[in-house]
Amino acid sequence: MKLTAFAAATLFSISLTACGSDSSTDGEGTAAAPTTMASSAPESSAPADMMTTFGAGCSAVPADASNPGSFQAMAQVPVATAASGNPLLSTLVTAVKKAGLVDSLNSADGITVFAPTNDAFGKIPKADLDKVLADKKTLTSILTYHVVPGKLAPESLAGAHKTLQGDDLTVSGSGEDFKVNGAASVVCGNVQTANATVYIIDSVLMPKS
Repeated sequence: MKLTAFAAATLFSISLTACGSDSSTDGEGTAAAPTTMASSAPESSAPADMMTTFGAGCSAVPADASNPGSFQAMAQVPVATAASGNPLLSTLVTAVKKAGLVDSLNSADGITVFAPTNDAFGKIPKADLDKVLADKKTLTSILTYHVVPGKLAPESLAGAHKTLQGDDLTVSGSGEDFKVNGAASVVCGNVQTANATVYIIDSVLMPKS
């Protein structure tokens, strides 16, 4: 049922079946962003996006604009590609690849992603994490629970939001202090990519069903 709900989400331009194949696109999905996205982004967008990010965790993001994990570089490419360059999100990127969701996330048209840090995944016992990473159905359910349709600005973040997995998540707080489902804190918020707004969080969210 979880996969069916996800596959029905109209934001994705390709099906989970295509994304989940073992073709070479899984391995290369983060290798290069569409050149049209990079070339069409305004030169002034990166500094503006940098100014609107918030949270203590943002200090861990590379400051050098030439670094693929910097705010400037992330703003030019779609979300899965952007995450692959960010040193805080390498475990998440591994999970996205194992679930076959790279192309789906990169081709989505306007989403919000709550992205757990490496330390967030580290809170899960290794045996349990390894088990989840090996179970594509469960992994897909968990990952799509971290994705919400539409690009949510900080002023629209608080409230209940239906995820692509099908369950709701709830964000509380205001200004620069937000919690997701009462437990996960936003450590770096309003990070822009070419097709998504990213809120980096310190815990992995678990769907209710």
